[in-house]
Amino acid sequence: MTDAALVSLEGITRRFPGVTALDGLDLALMPGEVHVVLGENGAGKSTLVAILSGLQQPDAGAIRIAGKPARLASPRRALALGIGTVFQHSMLVPSLTVAENVALGGRWWAAPDRAGLRRRIAALAAELGIAVDPDAVAGTLSLGERQQAEILRALMRGGRVVVLDEATAMLTPRGAADLGALMRRLVAQGFAVLFITHKLAEAEAWGDRITVLCRGRKTGEIAPARLATLDRAAVAREALRLMFGEAATEEATPPPRRAAPATASPVLDIASLAVDDPAMPVTDITVAIAGGEILGVAGIDGNGQRQLAEALAGQRPAAAGRIRLDGRPLDALSVDDRRALGLRYVTDDRLGEGIVSTMAVSDNLVVKDIGRPPFWRRGLERRAEIDRHARALVAAFDVRTPGIDTPAGRLSGGNIQKVILARELDGVARAVIFAKPTNGLDVVNARAVRRRIREAADRGTAVLLFSTDLDELLELSDRIAVMSRGRLIAIVANDGAARVRVADLVSGVAA
Repeated sequence: MTDAALVSLEGITRRFPGVTALDGLDLALMPGEVHVVLGENGAGKSTLVAILSGLQQPDAGAIRIAGKPARLASPRRALALGIGTVFQHSMLVPSLTVAENVALGGRWWAAPDRAGLRRRIAALAAELGIAVDPDAVAGTLSLGERQQAEILRALMRGGRVVVLDEATAMLTPRGAADLGALMRRLVAQGFAVLFITHKLAEAEAWGDRITVLCRGRKTGEIAPARLATLDRAAVAREALRLMFGEAATEEATPPPRRAAPATASPVLDIASLAVDDPAMPVTDITVAIAGGEILGVAGIDGNGQRQLAEALAGQRPAAAGRIRLDGRPLDALSVDDRRALGLRYVTDDRLGEGIVSTMAVSDNLVVKDIGRPPFWRRGLERRAEIDRHARALVAAFDVRTPGIDTPAGRLSGGNIQKVILARELDGVARAVIFAKPTNGLDVVNARAVRRRIREAADRGTAVLLFSTDLDELLELSDRIAVMSRGRLIAIVANDGAARVRVADLVSGVAA
């Protein structure tokens, strides 16, 4: 197979102090294939991208381009050898046009034929079904359009291989679907696409071949012939087995969505809420969430989700409106007072806001209860009580830590999130606000978090779930609200038509 590969990696190893990021990796990128690489956090995906893009050099192993040995000594060299990389965050210069970004650093910059370059870009874009204007300023493009422009830039330099690094992480559902369709058009013309992701649904939908990495090693590959015989659930089970072992296959199929709770009095009642913020003011938020209900909030990041969540939690003032918890006004109450009444907030900023990185796991579990019994008495810390409490929560929430005295910042992202969930769901939580709770987590940790959210709702807690992952919202929510430009523009019942309706609302296709 490697004789026909556009790029082949043979025994690639990359070491860093104290860790082997890639360990003897073999990988072949074939023309006409979308080759998906799946792996949990720390599996080696980012190191693989860095090596293929010329940002890092392997410590051992060989790279072959069309069967010939090659050294990707720099990003310029990787591009010259036909490998173009589109990173998760755009690398376009926002003040330049698409054509100028294509020319930047290439032969067209030194001896510009701007009219000819624009014609070539327009012709290639038309051939691939990409609707990007060569004269458009990059900073005015949507995230999806910027990615398409970066793919054009790679192909304009003679690239036959496109590496997409977590390319859908910031896209709307429609933008992700457009990218998937573009990948299919690319491989239909003989290009090779390496698609890095941690989302099983994307691997199932778009992959011709799936490679699974775990702790730097290739644990297996699902080849095209095998993929053709598997349905989506079977692909998920096989990928999870390769990532995490046999035990993980029990989590391969998400549980059916809960039946919506019977109509009950609102636990969290928000009326005409407004938040002043120069970046994104929030206006006229009115919604009520019953006990046991999960209300999902969909929308592109930056449309007021953070402002709304922080105003509800008490971290920023509301300019107008009211908030009630079990009928009690919260507007004049502090964060601590709201928490004491049962309102909890799981932030999306795990390291910066969710924990104190240098503090022990045990102390992070009581950091919002400092000075209060049973952990403090008459101003004195009761260390034995804190440690007992910490050990119980670590066990209950399956926090993988060397010990309760370990600084929380040393834990993996998934285990940091478990610490935060343990703290916020402990005690009587009447309403919980979750802000992108699975963002950046691998499949197993993400499903563990979703299970905790369902369990909280099953206990009668009102849940407000902000997420940019439509599949997550469809799996968990009873209703889905769509937020745009600081407003709730619609609330959709989570029925068979919800996926299309929500996707159209988020993308601006539907009013």
